[in-house]
Amino acid sequence: MTHIPFEVDLEADKKYCWCTCGLSAKEPFCDGAHKTANTDKRSLHFYVETSTKALLCACKKTQNPPYCDGSHNK
Repeated sequence: MTHIPFEVDLEADKKYCWCTCGLSAKEPFCDGAHKTANTDKRSLHFYVETSTKALLCACKKTQNPPYCDGSHNK
């Protein structure tokens, strides 16, 4: 699992599913891998109001999911 955040382009009013388990082959987005793994993790659904670039957390330690807050540096 990488700890460097993912820089992504997000489109306004589009539904996104951020991976919380770290098993997705489509990181940082969920591909449903948690459904066949022995984990209680579920994807986090989110939207943005305006199209933007964002840094999405890769280490899964952020206190502001799905966005990177620098927790990987601690």
